[in-house]
Amino acid sequence: MGSSIAASDVDIDIGHLVRSLTRKWWLVLGVSLAVGAGAYALASKSTPLYRAEARLLIEPRESVFTRPTGNAGPEVLLDSEGVASQAEVISSAQILLDVARQLDLASLEEFQDKPSAVNRALVFLGLARDPGVIPPEEAVLINLREKLEVYRIENSRVIVISFSSEDPELSASVPNAIADAYVSSQRAAKLESSESATGWLAPEIEDLRERVRQAEGKVAEFRASSNLLLGQNNTVLAAQQLSELSSELSRVRASRSAAEARARTVRLAVQNGAAVETLAEVQASPLIQRLRERQVELRAQIAELSTSLMSGHPRIRALQSQLADLNSEINQEARRILGALEAEAESARQREQELSASLDRQKEEVAKTEEAQVELRALEREAASERELLESYATRFREAAARLDRNYLPVDARIFQRALAPSLPYYPKPAPMALAAFAGTLLLMSVLILLQELFSGRALKPAPGGRQQVRAPLPEIARVEPEQRVREIVSEAIDEPAELPAAASSEMDVQAAAGALMSSGVERVVYLSPEGDEAAAVSVGIARELADAGMRVLLLDLTISGAASLPMLESRSFYGITDLLTSEAQFADAIHSDLYSSSHVIPVGTADPEQAMENIDRLPIILGSLSAAYDVLMIECGPTTAGSIARLMEDKTDVVVSIINRNDESVAEVLAELEGEGVTPMLVHSPVRYDPPAHPTDRDAA
Repeated sequence: MGSSIAASDVDIDIGHLVRSLTRKWWLVLGVSLAVGAGAYALASKSTPLYRAEARLLIEPRESVFTRPTGNAGPEVLLDSEGVASQAEVISSAQILLDVARQLDLASLEEFQDKPSAVNRALVFLGLARDPGVIPPEEAVLINLREKLEVYRIENSRVIVISFSSEDPELSASVPNAIADAYVSSQRAAKLESSESATGWLAPEIEDLRERVRQAEGKVAEFRASSNLLLGQNNTVLAAQQLSELSSELSRVRASRSAAEARARTVRLAVQNGAAVETLAEVQASPLIQRLRERQVELRAQIAELSTSLMSGHPRIRALQSQLADLNSEINQEARRILGALEAEAESARQREQELSASLDRQKEEVAKTEEAQVELRALEREAASERELLESYATRFREAAARLDRNYLPVDARIFQRALAPSLPYYPKPAPMALAAFAGTLLLMSVLILLQELFSGRALKPAPGGRQQVRAPLPEIARVEPEQRVREIVSEAIDEPAELPAAASSEMDVQAAAGALMSSGVERVVYLSPEGDEAAAVSVGIARELADAGMRVLLLDLTISGAASLPMLESRSFYGITDLLTSEAQFADAIHSDLYSSSHVIPVGTADPEQAMENIDRLPIILGSLSAAYDVLMIECGPTTAGSIARLMEDKTDVVVSIINRNDESVAEVLAELEGEGVTPMLVHSPVRYDPPAHPTDRDAA
């Protein structure tokens, strides 16, 4: 497995970040104090602003005693959307313009546009609107809206009207005037609504009256033409007659039954020879009553004479003869009564038949009237609806007219808090503003310094659990402690100044070259190895020397064979520069750690070289990003020509020619090309052919 630069291989050096802030504390504090002082000065010179607010409560003001008849139920409260709509009405242009005219805001200096130099420049460039072409009322309205704030308090029906101004009295006058204007506009709206209602209801009521008259006339006309005249209890006459006939028929039937029963009783008594004088129907006759009285007298006389006379006495026989005559008269009278009863029963039967016939005829008449009543009821419903609508309109008209006459138009809003002129300005607050500016600048400067350290890579360090960096010694290079090595490198750089490479015969070893590069402050080094891949050991050695000295170093391998990166990695199968050029990998995937030092390396990569060359224009961008992240960027180009490295050169770039044999023709050709390009290279000699040191795993296995 390779040793790639991933999030688990590096960590943030908190100590370095703290030290960077400590080193630049004077800069952070100085800038923060300057900004805070400037903010205090600006705030102290700013025009003071005052703010006042008025508050309205949106609620029904109608009394239960004066509420219209149709609204007898509980008052309906406005919902949140309704209250928000009222807030928009308050801040409408019409109300604001009325307030501006009432308070003559156009004459006040703070409502007059005085464009600054910046505004005039923007107007000249066409980036802003010329205030001179804005109508005065529109300009006042714009300034008024900028200073005004109308909002609803959450979860309530309270609307706040807040206004800020340079004049404390004006800051209170404007909200009060707006609140009064809103209440007046609502009252005017109700007045207009009532006037419109009465104006519309008056002719509508007249039309309804005519329609009611016509509808009721149609009902009466149809009732008369259809014989649907009303009798008692608003009952149709035919139905009433049917009811009367039915009642009469019932009565006649009962009378007939009674007459037949009486006649039958008398008939049976006569036929059976019974004493008919005992029958109630017979006893009711006055003649029978007189004959019975005479019969009782004769029987009394006979009984009295029988005590002294024999039954054959003429007087007794005369009385008995009279008694027999009386009995005969009683029987005759009973037969006459029977005839009368039978005649009465027959009369009742005939009356019953007549009534039954009349009842049948009346039923047919009622059936006909029922059909007509269906249409009659429809006409009556239409007349009733027209009548109800007329009464409703008349009631509303009277209510609206009464409200207009008495000028009773309650508004559903109440000003429960009027604005008062403030004594202290809300802006500016020099001390809090200066303190906020100081704290903000202090924080911003600290963040900028920390970001600079992070992006430069100086605040990154290897992760504690990462691969242990074990560096194998280069041939013929003595190993010393890091601090001593840094002192020696710097000493050699001072003893052998950087201008030595100007002479073709001036050759340096790896240690001297590292010291010279460190002292010169170079940021990018381009390596040429005319004699082949074996000379690439120079770039590896210098990279490790600079890394041991505490610098962040990256070696970019642009050789075909990967000769520079192979000694630093475990294998060739790592993402590298070709993968970056083809966008198949990110920087975190292509940057790997050296097995034997703290330096980093980007190998050749695994992508197709021809495809990578098609995106060679991306190489300068990649190099720029790497230069910003590392102290020194080293580019090993291998055995290439001097003209091919032109795109790799920039400010603070040195060229190093790695040589094994000074007299090699390829070295001379490269030096000549560089001299022709005006480039003075640094010659670094590789004393022996370089064999890559054994990997740690190989040594452990040995």
